[in-house]
Amino acid sequence: MTDSNPVGSDLTVTTETVSTPRVTLKPRRALPFFGRHPWVFAGAISRIEGAPQTGDEVILQSDKKEFIARGLFNPNSNIRVRLYVWEEEQVLDDNFWEHRLEQAVALRETVGLLDQFENTGCRLVFSEADQLSGLTIDRYGQWFLVQFSSLALSQKQELVIQFLKKRFQPRGIWLRTEKGMRESEGLEVSDHLLDGEAPPEHFFLEENGVRYGMSMVTGQKTGFYLDQRENRLAVARYLEGHRLLEMHCYTGGFALNAVIHGKAQSVLAYDSSPSAIEQATANAELNGVGNRIRFQTGKAYEVLEQLKAEGEQFDSVILDPPKMARHRSGIKQALKGYFSLNRLAFDVLKPGGILVTCSCSGLISQSEFQQMLSSVSQHTRRHVQILEQRGQPADHPVSPSCPENHYLTCLICRVL
Repeated sequence: MTDSNPVGSDLTVTTETVSTPRVTLKPRRALPFFGRHPWVFAGAISRIEGAPQTGDEVILQSDKKEFIARGLFNPNSNIRVRLYVWEEEQVLDDNFWEHRLEQAVALRETVGLLDQFENTGCRLVFSEADQLSGLTIDRYGQWFLVQFSSLALSQKQELVIQFLKKRFQPRGIWLRTEKGMRESEGLEVSDHLLDGEAPPEHFFLEENGVRYGMSMVTGQKTGFYLDQRENRLAVARYLEGHRLLEMHCYTGGFALNAVIHGKAQSVLAYDSSPSAIEQATANAELNGVGNRIRFQTGKAYEVLEQLKAEGEQFDSVILDPPKMARHRSGIKQALKGYFSLNRLAFDVLKPGGILVTCSCSGLISQSEFQQMLSSVSQHTRRHVQILEQRGQPADHPVSPSCPENHYLTCLICRVL
């Protein structure tokens, strides 16, 4: 959609005095941005008027000098400009940012995710989908976890803190980092307290009537995978009486829902992280189902190969691997990885069994993921019926202008 190549030699930078610096695109590069895509890569730019510094507001214009949008500039990032508003008269002042934050909060209120505030969790701000590219905020009870993936927007950190304090009176606000994205932006990699009390070492989250112990500070991502909330419950209704195998179980979300809501007979669940398995085991005991779920440490491919060799067969298999494609150059290899993983799952799945297969690689579309599954079906000569095509919940909305944030695919299938 946009050019991710570094700035070419044809880039012109002028330092003439202008009220707001202007970034001019190369010919035939404007269409995605008129369509409200928020990322302007360096390779799409031909000229910069003025001398914008990191975090400065700039105007994006076409090669014909047509106004397109306003955004924030970062000379250190390959995403040179992140766009936030397409109305020429709207400047990016404090009132603007507070309004955008309030719009994000209003969505979560509308869908009931800010009820029962003490022990629930939700994604309060989801970057591009909430028109706040480079900012993610998760709420766990009275604590808020803030992530910046934009150096320019991180300069609004104090505004974000004050908004949260005024709107929610939180016990604490904690900064979490995602090292790859932050380093690419020129951001300092640091996790620390921004305001109030540090999150507790152990927090008990309730979701779908299931309780989880978790850590906001040391857990993966921001401590919990909130994006699978509704999928965990949807999958459970297919699993009554099943002997279930789950790979990449983390702290037991699918497994616990399978037993508690789905009445699965038993679950064998694996994850490569010993700390995740320890927490998952504790979560099963916390919910009184420790005798029906066995959590073990293991790598997915190795475990599946071993179970296949032992002739094991399960009524259902759940695959929820970590992101496999982080760059466009890695898409082909990622699809090969998904193919291999799903093929192995077919080998240990009974005829007529339920396969739940997930991808959180935003660079791989749902259609590409389904084509991969079709290839597995062809290779194994087993018919696949997709029963449900699922994705992200309402607190992880999708902007059609930025398909990259439609990252989660969850297919519930019957394999004959």
